[in-house]
Amino acid sequence: MSISKEIAAHLPYLRRFARALSGSQQSGDAYVVATLEALIADPTIFPRDMPGRHALYRVFLALWSTTSQRSLPVPDVDRQTSAERNLETLTPRPRQAFLLCAVEGFSIDEVARILSTSREDASALIHKAGQEIADQVATDVLIIEDEPIIALDIEALVGDLGHRVVGIARTHREAVILVASKTPGLVLADIQLADGSSGLDAVNEILTAVNVPVIFITAYPERLLTGDKPEPAFLITKPFQPDAVKAAISQALFFDRKALQPA
Repeated sequence: MSISKEIAAHLPYLRRFARALSGSQQSGDAYVVATLEALIADPTIFPRDMPGRHALYRVFLALWSTTSQRSLPVPDVDRQTSAERNLETLTPRPRQAFLLCAVEGFSIDEVARILSTSREDASALIHKAGQEIADQVATDVLIIEDEPIIALDIEALVGDLGHRVVGIARTHREAVILVASKTPGLVLADIQLADGSSGLDAVNEILTAVNVPVIFITAYPERLLTGDKPEPAFLITKPFQPDAVKAAISQALFFDRKALQPA
């Protein structure tokens, strides 16, 4: 298959990534065009030992690393979103890893391959981005979890990112009471709680009073992924990987999306 056919379907996603990385559509598109011109001039730079989308992003980032950003259009600060402005404060390499994971949906292993680094280094880059984001948007976190050991593990992950846990609720009622007294900036919630109550119901009640992003951490993802709306934007399956939870926390706060609005 020709390179043009192999990458055609991936170009809209590369434009999205380029815009997020550069801070503006104009600059991002300029980098995408430069990438295509480089591929036309020398097709051998396109790696044939990896999937087409991965190869395209690797070529793009190699060009990004070697091209002077001063030669490309300057972002229009007045038209940037808060997330785009926040991205500019992240150091370059962690920003690339974070966006590959958070925006493009690549796994840590895929991020490592695209960046030509080890899995450990890719994980460290994403973690560093999470720490830098926490410095910007450190917040109070409510944990809704009935299993004490898991709750403590999540609390430690939250603390590692520089956030503060304002309470751990084991039931629907405890969660609602805690929110009334200590308004959180983020909620991490299980679905099945200690007294048989529902973490989903607790979240929906909380969202009627507080506008806050939510991440569900559950052993029962099928209860949320039903095909009906609304569905959560941030869903971690138990048993969870610490890096996945940290990445989800950073994404939820950075982009400030709401995981699930009340039905």
